[in-house]
Parts: sequence; C-alpha cells; structure tokens
Amino acid sequence: MLNINIICIGKIKEKYWTQAIEEYKKRLSAFCKFQVIELDEEKIKNNPSNSDIEKTLNAEGKRIISKIPKGSYTVAMCIEGKIISSEELSKKIDEIALNSFSTINFIIGGSWGLSDEVKNASQFKLSMSKMTFPHQMARVVLCEQIYRAFEISTNGKYHK
Repeated sequence: MLNINIICIGKIKEKYWTQAIEEYKKRLSAFCKFQVIELDEEKIKNNPSNSDIEKTLNAEGKRIISKIPKGSYTVAMCIEGKIISSEELSKKIDEIALNSFSTINFIIGGSWGLSDEVKNASQFKLSMSKMTFPHQMARVVLCEQIYRAFEISTNGKYHK
C-alpha cells in the first residue's frame, strides 16, 4: 500500500480544520497509509529582516528534511510550482507509484515558505493556485485533492 505523508510546519488549533483533515484521513485509509507530520514553527520577531527570514527558513527546512524517508518521492508545495488539474495530480500519483516509490511526501512550509534546501530535495514543485491561502486551509485542500486523485484513478463516484 502506498504511503502518503503531508510534512508541514505548524499545528492546526481550530477544531473545524482538524475535523476536516480527520475526515479525509479516514476516507484515504481505503487507498493508502496517510499521515500528517506537524513540525514546530520557528519563532521569529515582528518585522523580521531578510537574514531573520533566511535563518527561519533554514531551521524549518532542516526539520523537514529530517522527516523525509530515504528513497521516497517528495513534492514541495510552493508558489513557483506547477499548477495542475485534479486529473493531472491523479496521473502524477499513479506515475510515482508505478516508478517503484512506496512513499510520497507533500511538503507545506511555514508562513515564510520553504527553504531552497527543501525545494532542491524535492522531485516536483506543485502550486495550488496563483492565490494565497492560509496554511490551515491549504492543508485541508491538499488532503481533499489527494483523496480526489485516488477517486479519479479508481473511477470512484466522488469526482464528477
């Protein structure tokens, strides 16, 4: 069975977001072993300098890299990533699995994004949209799109 990880910076505190993620986790259990790995957000002062931001990105990046299993396929969720359709995501997940990867990691950075180290360690860069979303919402939307991708590849009724 395919392993799907969402490795992300920050914890979700609002119950409605955690309930939505738990619902998709339950639905995804029919298709894969799914987990969300939450890592602590780096503390940063108000009005940080570029140097402060760089230090934050690097510290968070090292924690992210430490959680990526060896031999897995990694997708960095970032603004400069490719925008694809739900059908294309489904095909991408199928292709990754057919290329002998047993684990796919989707990486969501903190409020400052992802370090270059994390982006360079990723085999694919994906953008959800040209719009900006709160990280909690992005996490829920990603869970839904992963579920939709499996429904598409199995000709399920969810995707119309």
